Amino acid sequence: MNIHEWQAKELLSAHGVAVPRGAVATDASQAAALAESWGGRAVVKAQIHAGGRGKGGGVKLAASPAEASAMFEKMLGMTLVTPQTGPKGRVVRTVYLSETVDIERELYLSILVDRGSARVSLLASTEGGVEIEKVAAETPQKLFRLAIDPATGIGPHHARDVAAALGFHGEVFKQFQGFLVNLYYLFIKMDCSLVEVNPLVVTKSEAVLALDAKIALDDNALGRHPELAKLRDPHEESPEEVEAGRFGLNFIKLDGNIGCMVNGAGLAMATMDIIKLCGGEPANFLDVGGGASEEAVKNAFGIILRDPAVKAVLVNIFGGIMRCDIVARGIINAAREMDLRVPVVVRLEGTNVEEGRRLLAESGLNLRVAEDLGSAALAVVAAIA
Repeated sequence: MNIHEWQAKELLSAHGVAVPRGAVATDASQAAALAESWGGRAVVKAQIHAGGRGKGGGVKLAASPAEASAMFEKMLGMTLVTPQTGPKGRVVRTVYLSETVDIERELYLSILVDRGSARVSLLASTEGGVEIEKVAAETPQKLFRLAIDPATGIGPHHARDVAAALGFHGEVFKQFQGFLVNLYYLFIKMDCSLVEVNPLVVTKSEAVLALDAKIALDDNALGRHPELAKLRDPHEESPEEVEAGRFGLNFIKLDGNIGCMVNGAGLAMATMDIIKLCGGEPANFLDVGGGASEEAVKNAFGIILRDPAVKAVLVNIFGGIMRCDIVARGIINAAREMDLRVPVVVRLEGTNVEEGRRLLAESGLNLRVAEDLGSAALAVVAAIA
């Protein structure tokens, strides 16, 4: 789960990580008052879950309270398009103002989960404020990597190594070590999957600050952090994903036109792979789970069919705990309620499979039953060719 910059900075500050003063403004007069309280200048920042906001006009420097007020009014409600939003952009519903900082150096720092090595990976670079992917590809020598065993955690030697790699000396060297340790403890304590500070800045007065921050939280750990679950912004997620979450379904919107309904994450990924192998493009990842009810299947099917990009649907169910006849009834009920207008290919296998196939065949709907996954994928791709 991603959170906004202003929320990330509140978490950083609460864990002893230094950030510039800032606040969310609710109206133009408050934006002006905030700038006034910081000496008349402020950075006005649109809050969306996407990087590259500055390139799209979502980060502006106000030289006066009047400018801060005008920028707030222009920014609130605008559709911000960045390299990460795609051409449709995102609507700005929150505007955050921050005090200006006299920057001496800009750097990059992040902590993330490296699932391949089962370690916490720490990345740092002297090239802050730019696209770190470009740095890694073109000048990898400028990217410092450090693996930390989560069982033992971060130690003083780790902090010293990173500080040295960033070229810190004297008071900044000492200050950064505490900054990094606190950042790591936030990462572990809050069950984060990513904490990124870009840019990490050193001011002319030798203060180390997180000028901008991005935090991604592990959804699976939100049960331990009800206070963090409240930070979710449904406006920044696709409506289908929000609806699926209410039904306890695992759904991710993709860019293709073949809807997928599968039980089990591994089988769902294999289904998407074979669709692509056959020349098609999946429109979504949807895992209804191993023991979904008829109602859950019906809800899942409805979410898929309401997507205007979907031109055909592939249902791939292995009935172990889930019975195939229950799946069939869920599909039939959803299709009848939603006036099915796209071809649907269904592959069922497992418990009560013959009954499930019989129900589908006798439904009178535009449903094709496939014997195996290969023929199902070929059939659904051919249906929209």
